Amino acid sequence: MAQATETFYEVIRRQGITRRSFTRFCSLTAASLGLAPAAAPRIAHALETKPRLPIIWMHGLECTCCSESFIRSAHPLAKDVVLSMISLDYDDTLMAAAGHQAEAILDDIRTKYKGGYVLAVEGNPPLNEDGMYCIDGGKPFVEKLKAMAADSLAVVAWGSCASWGCVQAAKPNPTQAVPIDRVIRDKPVIKVPGCPPIAEVMTGVISYITTFGRLPELDRQGRPKMFYSQRIHDKCYRRASFDAGQFVEEWDDEGARKGYCLYKMGCRGPTTYNACSTVRWNDGVSFPIQSGHGCIGCSEQGFWDNGPFYDRLSNVRQFGIEANADRVGGVVAGVVAAGVVAHAAVTAVTRLTKKR
Repeated sequence: MAQATETFYEVIRRQGITRRSFTRFCSLTAASLGLAPAAAPRIAHALETKPRLPIIWMHGLECTCCSESFIRSAHPLAKDVVLSMISLDYDDTLMAAAGHQAEAILDDIRTKYKGGYVLAVEGNPPLNEDGMYCIDGGKPFVEKLKAMAADSLAVVAWGSCASWGCVQAAKPNPTQAVPIDRVIRDKPVIKVPGCPPIAEVMTGVISYITTFGRLPELDRQGRPKMFYSQRIHDKCYRRASFDAGQFVEEWDDEGARKGYCLYKMGCRGPTTYNACSTVRWNDGVSFPIQSGHGCIGCSEQGFWDNGPFYDRLSNVRQFGIEANADRVGGVVAGVVAAGVVAHAAVTAVTRLTKKR
């Protein structure tokens, strides 16, 4: 594969791409990252001057759905990311090399780009029986993961498998599969959860690191804020139905046909942080809620054990679309009164207990 010596701009110019197309690409990249239009010139400058970033993409316990999602990115196109923006030096799903040739690439990258490459990991390592439940190249995957992470700049945990453990780590977890950050503790780990993550979220993270030469701002759980700072519920087009108390009560009922809120059918949108309701899937065509199925919270920690997926999380009381100020005020007053009564009861019980 190509060495990380040319810049992105040099590569695309060699491929016959015009300056106008390059400028348009930078504008689209800025938009996909949620940046202001003024960021486009900075992106252009970075891609003109910085060498392509070496990427090592490794696979542990997983189903390859993250790779399948990645290659379907539309903004930017996956082919532009792989062939021009980065130097994808190792990915056993996409590369042509195999066997000893593939293993030699890992040793070469560790030596040549020590401390200067990004380790992208899809899937997770099992720890039971010394990692023997996942063998890669004749070695336990957990050993190769530690070795490649030791000389990396940072680690990107693709998907819920690498970020949280996903189905492999679901109860009773016989292989003792664990998320990446349970094994790699001395390097920054960027978690990009989802089963799989949205394609543009994946390429957006890579584009950001390539463009600005630094890691994106992360939340307390290690997720990029640009994509995981809001709940799906916050930007869901069915939010108005939720606020109005209009819900789907049964599959294919009148509410379902009218596009009402899916909360009562188990939708996890109110507790799930992801960009599904804004970026959407398949070049912005749709996302599960738009297709009539509630969010199952696949980007949240432990989502596989948080079922059943069709049970609502709790009872949330809405005022309803016909509510007026008097009714809303009456309900609020009733809640406050109930709270006062409950507090008085607890206080009385406490006093009686102390007297005994």
